[in-house]
Amino acid sequence: MNRFDPSESLTPIPADGRTGEYGAILFDGTQLRQADPRWFDPALWGDRAQRVSGSGRGGAWFIDASHGPCVLRQYLRGGLVGRVNHDLHLWRGGPRVRSFVEFRLLRELMRRDLPVPQPIAASYLRRGLAYRAWILMERLVDVRSLADLVAQSPEDAPWEQTGRLIARFHRAGLDHADLNAHNILFDGLGKGWLIDLDRGRLRIPETRWRAGNLARLERSLQKLRGARSEDAVAADFARLRRSYDVLWSRGI
Repeated sequence: MNRFDPSESLTPIPADGRTGEYGAILFDGTQLRQADPRWFDPALWGDRAQRVSGSGRGGAWFIDASHGPCVLRQYLRGGLVGRVNHDLHLWRGGPRVRSFVEFRLLRELMRRDLPVPQPIAASYLRRGLAYRAWILMERLVDVRSLADLVAQSPEDAPWEQTGRLIARFHRAGLDHADLNAHNILFDGLGKGWLIDLDRGRLRIPETRWRAGNLARLERSLQKLRGARSEDAVAADFARLRRSYDVLWSRGI
């Protein structure tokens, strides 16, 4: 994951005379000629930015950009910390900036022909020992989450496709830090994607963390079951797990 990538470009963001913040933008120099700090301010997009409801811990906006539909996401703090610290993260060096880590992870997964959104650019603004971070990426259009598909019709939800999709990522070594039913998307033709790879990482495919990913997904499905019984959800998840195990056993 830390290998040199000659296509990466890094543009510094000069210090702001008012706030004292300074930073950088990471982007693919073969895809973009230059990067602009204004891309990461949703207010400057005006009517072309629409806040995403239910976007979880990260504040997110759909952006109608000139080069196509995008998603802009800011890295926010969650839990008890988030009540007193909305968006500041401890500075531990440029390579460990959360937006940079996710940007590089997405690019590596794409190199491995795995279905993830294409990252466009990532940025941070730093002051002292704290920083804020954003990522701009491709928006997947005409897709629905596994959570939505299950709510519509549990019997017809893509359980087998989901199992095979996760097995492909696990075979490549992706440990998804938040594998839940909202972060698995499908289009009308049955193609699937994984999204929201913040804090994800590539590892040797060991049983323990793979099982942890799957258990987290099953818990999310149980939380979304509504009036359905736990046994019914467990039976659906067993369909997913069987497909996962079949593909995993093939070593694909």
